[in-house]
Amino acid sequence: MSNLQIDHSPDLKRLRDEGYTVYIKGGILVVEDIPYVNNKCEIAIGTLISTLTLLGGRAKYDQDHKAYFIGDEPCHKDGREISEIINTKSITNHGNDIVSKMMLSSKPQGNYRDYHHKMTAYVAMISSPAQSIDPTVTPKKHKVFQELDSDSVFNYHDANSSRSSISHITDKLKPYKIGIIGLGGTGSYILDFVAKSPVEQIHLFDGDEFFSHNAFRAPGAPSIEELNSSMKKVSYLKGIYSKMHRGITAHPVFINEDYLSLLDGLNFIFVAVDDGSIKKIIFAHLDEKEIEYVDVGMGVSIKDNKLSGMLRTTSFITHSSKHLQSTLNYSTSEDDIYGSNIQIAELNSINASLAVMAWKQSAGFYQSLIGVDQTLFTLSTMNLIRTENAA
Repeated sequence: MSNLQIDHSPDLKRLRDEGYTVYIKGGILVVEDIPYVNNKCEIAIGTLISTLTLLGGRAKYDQDHKAYFIGDEPCHKDGREISEIINTKSITNHGNDIVSKMMLSSKPQGNYRDYHHKMTAYVAMISSPAQSIDPTVTPKKHKVFQELDSDSVFNYHDANSSRSSISHITDKLKPYKIGIIGLGGTGSYILDFVAKSPVEQIHLFDGDEFFSHNAFRAPGAPSIEELNSSMKKVSYLKGIYSKMHRGITAHPVFINEDYLSLLDGLNFIFVAVDDGSIKKIIFAHLDEKEIEYVDVGMGVSIKDNKLSGMLRTTSFITHSSKHLQSTLNYSTSEDDIYGSNIQIAELNSINASLAVMAWKQSAGFYQSLIGVDQTLFTLSTMNLIRTENAA
């Protein structure tokens, strides 16, 4: 979190200007150097933390009155715990190496006005006993603020993960260098989901231009001027998602034998192309390089003057899943109208969701009680069928 963003938040700037050791790490508001009394009646130093919500780059107090403390139980000057504010004694991993030992809860009538009001109130309750023992101790050290999030792949912090205390789980996604081959309907939704994760890199591969029919299959809403600018899909989508994620690279090419080397060095690939012959080439290369991947497919036809079809997500993550390559239909049925650029964004988003969830399960983000190599979603019955890992 930059100094500029703190400067734009009057309550956070006030904390810093008053001398508190305040910074933001991984979307968590941190106030260090808090003097307190431990159960041995000694003065110790702890850290107070809180979830943080930003709106338009400025802190906006979210009415969450709880806080967390790093240190031993804060006590009165006689060594008795300040039980009035200690709610739960349990370890909470907030991610980014921030681990608290207890949750504090103290809510004034009408709640706190802002983060300054909240944090200074908790600081006063925690440090007052220490100051009664030694009036010279203070939480206001006037240290220089450190910029700790400069290496983040995001242009603004992931408040969703930090507020839910799942940042340590989200961190499992950081080492990934993702490739998305094909940025049509399903591929663009895959990008939408992956761009909201802290993966190190995202590489986009597609040689097509972004036309009006693409606008009705992809997330977001381009302007007429953008549609008329003859941009490549990957260039348009990079421009959109680079507003959030810094690590996006656009490759305006169709992956074939000449460009397979561009996939080397990546560690997970989403294959979202229709051409079966190209898929075989891509699969062979990824298998040779031992790169994990997920393939998506969709078939849509007209039955009784209604659309019918099936979505397929196949994970080539475990060795046992390789047998599924022989089961895939690499040809296109004559009555399959998906290739005509039919506008069915909801089906594309479902297909993309299943693919991204398969990746996140393999990464340990989502729990997986059974190994699933393939899922089939049938539109007419809304059934979701899974194929478990082969023995």
